[in-house]
Amino acid sequence: MDLFAFKTAQLAKKEAPLSDRIRAENLSDFVGQTDVVGEGTALRGLIEKDDVPSMIFWGPPGTGKTTLARLIAKLTKSLFAQLSATSSGVADLRKVVAEAEDRRKFNGTRTIVFVDEIHRWNKAQQDAFLPYVEDGTVTLIGATTENPSFEVNAALLSRCRVFVLHKLESADIVALLRRALVDADRGLGHLDVRPEEGVLEMIAAVADGDARVALNALELSVKSAQNARKTFDTANKPVIQLSREQVGKTVKRSHLLYDKSGEEHYNLISALHKSLRGSNPDAALYWLGRMLEAGEDPLYVARRLVRFASEDIGLADPQALVQANAAFQAAHALGMPECDVCLAQAAVYLAKAPKSIAVYGAYGRVKQEIATAPNEPVPLHLRNAPTELMKDIGYGKGYVYPPTAQGETRQDYLPPRLKGKKFLP
Repeated sequence: MDLFAFKTAQLAKKEAPLSDRIRAENLSDFVGQTDVVGEGTALRGLIEKDDVPSMIFWGPPGTGKTTLARLIAKLTKSLFAQLSATSSGVADLRKVVAEAEDRRKFNGTRTIVFVDEIHRWNKAQQDAFLPYVEDGTVTLIGATTENPSFEVNAALLSRCRVFVLHKLESADIVALLRRALVDADRGLGHLDVRPEEGVLEMIAAVADGDARVALNALELSVKSAQNARKTFDTANKPVIQLSREQVGKTVKRSHLLYDKSGEEHYNLISALHKSLRGSNPDAALYWLGRMLEAGEDPLYVARRLVRFASEDIGLADPQALVQANAAFQAAHALGMPECDVCLAQAAVYLAKAPKSIAVYGAYGRVKQEIATAPNEPVPLHLRNAPTELMKDIGYGKGYVYPPTAQGETRQDYLPPRLKGKKFLP
């Protein structure tokens, strides 16, 4: 690297967001995820032995996936190459692999290839990686916010260990923020930032377990507060008073973890369905709100409520289907945000209604019968007979018309093989 390139790199590092500058440089500084990389864990042992396998880090944004991958490369003396699945393709991969092969051949240095958002690579791109992971040319570390069981090819996934990273606790976030405030080299320690009591906890709550959001929110709040009249402490550092009011004006919760086609979509609709089934209207309202406020299509939610009305309530309260259909029509006519209370009304009604799966179970048994048995012919007495020929060969013969029949009106309506069969107990 020449002097100009060095200065450019230093400037870029200085101007990088706080969340990038303050990344942990050793495992003891890595906050949270003690079940994954804490003392005595399998991954910690592999790192210390310099024997890490290919792996996938699965977890929400801001939980340390990229930081942990960089730490592994640093602590194992491997070269770190980073690819983004959103902007790189097979050509980029082949270039990285070719360099890794040369590096391995000439000086024995291993290469860790970190692929951010690996779930965004298509099947062909993931398949292209497979042989190099198999022969050890590279060690793959993939990061994904989506369930790798669905988003990563089975062949590639089978050659990787999956480590699940969880949302950081509020205490972990606060610890990161405090470190950033005192680190003069990489953080905000060159300033005398004096947060009001509860401010850091407030930022942690807004971040909702995302360290990146929390650190960048702190930096934005400090920059905003710097515009006020400046005073200096005894070390000639600018004093910045960080109040709850100031932070509240600067930082707002603008993100909800949600992807209409991802796992969280199915997690939330499952939580709503199970809360309705469990007759808990408060939980049903909460999960309904989580979906609608995150931008879910209200008609999707309305369709699920209609289905629930028959699947889980059915004949126990036939008005449930009427309520659900009315909510669907209201959602169709009004859209968001006006239809939110209509869907909430239906959700509460369905949660409080008595439950019965008799019809749902009966129809399931009908489907099973149809799928596993021959198609039975319709008995002659139940067949339509619009012509004389059809009457002559017995169509409709012996059918009893209940409204006008005198005396016994009972007759068989199922095929002979299913006579007496009870699908609906």
